[in-house]
Amino acid sequence: MINGRRVAVVLPAYNAALTLKQTYDEIPHDVVDDVILTDDCSRDDTSEISRGLGIHTLVHDKNRGYGGNQKTCYAAALERGADIVVMLHPDYQYTPRLVTAMASMISSDQYDVVLASRILGKGALAGGMPLYKYFANRCLTFAQNVLMGQKVSEYHSGYRVFSRKVLETLPLDACSDDFVFDNQMLAQSAWFGFRIGEISCPTKYFEEASSINFKRSVIYGLGVLGTSLSFRLAKMGLARPAIFFPAKEDEAK
Repeated sequence: MINGRRVAVVLPAYNAALTLKQTYDEIPHDVVDDVILTDDCSRDDTSEISRGLGIHTLVHDKNRGYGGNQKTCYAAALERGADIVVMLHPDYQYTPRLVTAMASMISSDQYDVVLASRILGKGALAGGMPLYKYFANRCLTFAQNVLMGQKVSEYHSGYRVFSRKVLETLPLDACSDDFVFDNQMLAQSAWFGFRIGEISCPTKYFEEASSINFKRSVIYGLGVLGTSLSFRLAKMGLARPAIFFPAKEDEAK
């Protein structure tokens, strides 16, 4: 626990057998109360390794996508009593050693959402981020900040921490099950007025680390711009996107 708050680390996993133990071993277990892994129908022995490490392991009977995997992770963390939930990729691209610092930023009641930014400092290119991805990251982040009125250094990090209140408030079921889920979740956090903080984080690009190909990156980028545009149109009263206006809210009116 940190400041009396129960901390859970969730690991959305897909074919993470080669890096899972290394990731798990570096989690600061002195402050983490619960570790949950959801295996999104991997083709390797991710779930067997996870259970062998003593991790609470859930297995999808079919692949539900990156976003669908996270939805299962967050629901399980809330059900198991988490007050602070850390989403960490089990591919060892991000260092688990920042869990304590990031969770502390939530427990201090100064932030509701914390992002580990690869852009703050010089970690991205030094860690091997491809130049085209770095350039796309910078351009997309600039566009998003303009459209959503935010000032975030990076919207595309896969290392985040959320308070229980955030996860109970956001209509996550309205979000995509694909990679754009991460971005929609941040847009929702901004829409509902949650405080977003950042911390500098190194990153590592290597063969075993998960990464989407160029085609999927383009699809993701278009989805990101669509999400930010929807946010702006909603703020202007010109649209009511489901990710900001869940169906049950409309039905109540």
